[in-house]
Amino acid sequence: MAKIEDYNFAGKRAIVRVDFNVPLDESGHITDDTRIRGAIPTLKKILNDGGSLILMSHMGKPKGKVNPRLSLLQIRDAVAKALGTDVQFAPDCMKAREAADSLKPGQVLLLENLRFYPEEEGKPVGIDKADPGYKAAAEEMKMRQKEFARILASYANVYVNDAFGTAHRKHASTAVIADYFKPQDKMLGFLMDKEVAAVDKILKNIQRPFTAIMGGSKVSTKIGIIENLMDKVDNLILCGGMTYTFAKAQGGHIGNSLCEDDKLQLALDIIAKAKEKGVNLVLGTDCVAADAFSNDARTQVCPVGEIPDGWMGLDAGPDSILAFRSVILPAKTILWNGPAGVFEFDNFTRGSRAIAEAIAEATGNGAFSLVGGGDSVACVNKFGLADSVSYVSTGGGALLEAIEGKTLPGVAAVEGDK
Repeated sequence: MAKIEDYNFAGKRAIVRVDFNVPLDESGHITDDTRIRGAIPTLKKILNDGGSLILMSHMGKPKGKVNPRLSLLQIRDAVAKALGTDVQFAPDCMKAREAADSLKPGQVLLLENLRFYPEEEGKPVGIDKADPGYKAAAEEMKMRQKEFARILASYANVYVNDAFGTAHRKHASTAVIADYFKPQDKMLGFLMDKEVAAVDKILKNIQRPFTAIMGGSKVSTKIGIIENLMDKVDNLILCGGMTYTFAKAQGGHIGNSLCEDDKLQLALDIIAKAKEKGVNLVLGTDCVAADAFSNDARTQVCPVGEIPDGWMGLDAGPDSILAFRSVILPAKTILWNGPAGVFEFDNFTRGSRAIAEAIAEATGNGAFSLVGGGDSVACVNKFGLADSVSYVSTGGGALLEAIEGKTLPGVAAVEGDK
């Protein structure tokens, strides 16, 4: 594997897997350009060296069908502005040979959404897993995926993967394509390198105390990471929607709050495991409850286990916020994934804002802080604190899988460790 900082792209055509799966509003305007900005150092290095660029990405989940609402044409101007140069567009990623071949040094070509083709993800379409013919369909799709990757690879003579957000997927553009390049002509981009280094710092070079904050709505989606962190952290804050599953598991009355009724025993098991391993598990004790899922709902502060019928917990309460701050401020290593409430509603941002501010304060006092997962990133951006934490990860699922200790196919394919 080559190192991007040592590679000279002069006269080379580089195909770069970026993660431009950025959120768009109803009019197709980008609402958060973090992922585009994150890729710029890699892209500018290639252009400044005298290379040309072919950019490939997915957007959303078109499920192998063309969907104009998920076209990358909508972001071309934003990419051009970020790069400071014109960006050409290939409306079909499989029919871009001519456009790629005609690129001159310093020129940029953006391919249309890779996932308009089912071969990118490599999953059989229109057949159920229970169908007797599924295995044969999966094998056929695997061959088609290889051909899809081969065509993408044929556009260039060097491959760079800078898409940490999809590094946990063994897709055509993130992993299979690497087989078509020599070790000296494939590499991770600057963003990927930084992401991998940040995860290593969290998992391998821990400065204590280590506080992890896990938020979001469901215990079930975070169980793998919670279990892996139990062996590493000193303090574990569990907040957000999962608060109410824990409250109900302990006999609380949670009104209409979000709850995974089939995960009550799992919640009790997590409480027991934390005690057994000597981890300080911090759960919210009070919440801001609302009488409707609306920014304009009536609110009251109440204990998480005493929420009235017809009301639902939508944010952390003042006592919970104090408890969270007390274990964040002294920490020397901090990981945050998932908000403490429905931060999209301005009236229910206090918990998430308090966590973000405490992390920023601790970071100012010398802590290493990693914020990752789409909603946490949106939080620090909304509160204007992205520059006050050590590192903001662009990867949601990829970050979680890395912290769970899983091998990321997108990294392994380039490093040759499959």
